[in-house]
Amino acid sequence: MSIKFKPILRGEPGVVGGGTKKKYYASANISGETTIEDLTKDIEKISTVSGADIRAVLYAMVDVAVDKLAEGKAVRLGDLGSLRPGISSTGVEEKAKVEAGVIKSARVIFTPGLKIKQMLKLVKFEKL
Repeated sequence: MSIKFKPILRGEPGVVGGGTKKKYYASANISGETTIEDLTKDIEKISTVSGADIRAVLYAMVDVAVDKLAEGKAVRLGDLGSLRPGISSTGVEEKAKVEAGVIKSARVIFTPGLKIKQMLKLVKFEKL
């Protein structure tokens, strides 16, 4: 298995129009996607659990993970990795002025687990 990549031209960050020193960088080429249905079928092939049960657990995991993230908790998914909430805010001069109103946006941060980190070290790359 290999991740395919292609060259793309990028300008200088923060320079209007990209500046004059544009360079080519490697960019991963996403060759498709895998859905929960696809994962269900693949898991069903390697286990004794029915597709309906697998789907039920996967959809329930999404619902529960959303609730836990909304509570400000990290969600650890074993070897897959973990999800945690993160925020971006405006800076203020005084500690007392740090309130909910300075928060600009929220996001979910994914940290890969050991198996994914190992895969990333061993994966091969192939130019399109």
